Amino acid sequence: MNLYKNLFTGNIHSIETFGTFDGPGVRYVLFLQGCPFQCQYCHNRDTWSTEENKRMTVDEVLHDFERYSHFYKNGGITVSGGEALLQIGFITELFKKAKERNIHTCLDTSAGCYSDKQIEAYKNLLAHTDLVLLDIKHIDEDEHIKLTKSSNQNVLKFAKLLSDLKVETVIRHVLLPTINDQEIYLKRLRDFLDQLSNIKKIEVLAYHKKGIAKWKAMGLKYELEHIEEPTDQMVKKAQMILTNNYHFAK
Repeated sequence: MNLYKNLFTGNIHSIETFGTFDGPGVRYVLFLQGCPFQCQYCHNRDTWSTEENKRMTVDEVLHDFERYSHFYKNGGITVSGGEALLQIGFITELFKKAKERNIHTCLDTSAGCYSDKQIEAYKNLLAHTDLVLLDIKHIDEDEHIKLTKSSNQNVLKFAKLLSDLKVETVIRHVLLPTINDQEIYLKRLRDFLDQLSNIKKIEVLAYHKKGIAKWKAMGLKYELEHIEEPTDQMVKKAQMILTNNYHFAK
């Protein structure tokens, strides 16, 4: 059975029942297994594999959500990863049923597997999605490939699709000193974001080293161990470049 074409069964990495970071309010966060990117700073290295981990049906996820629903009055369900869009059929069915129950839906993605050839499938998913958290890892194509071993072209196409469809979006940018914190790259990213009309918020997230332990536990070399975490001043400078006088969607 191909889990990634099965609309009603997801390959689950883990579940957070009291999430306060991935979307508005307190949320039920479903982390899916599998990711096409190979980010050098990934803090969930164990999500990359697409091998079967824990299978759950859409109804099982919603039943589990309901067990904690009294926590989520101002929150909802967020699907993250890994890369959630690898299981677009499952997410679409989950979000469709969630909206029938008036549950707020949020997709946390880096959009690496987006394809114009599947645009109707993406439009169907986004019709049931209240908010997208979009991680643009590097605006420069060559640097993006160095960082993730993949192109950023699908990410940028997906961002434009979200704008065309007027889907509320929060941009998330992890700031890595000496890799993507240079002013020239931040200004190029800002120039790209200025072309979009659906951005509700731009967040600069400070790179951290908390994921190193997972890499070492898996017997893998963490190539960015020499990169220091950014200072508060570096984060504030990046935030200013990306957001000063930005025309956020109302």
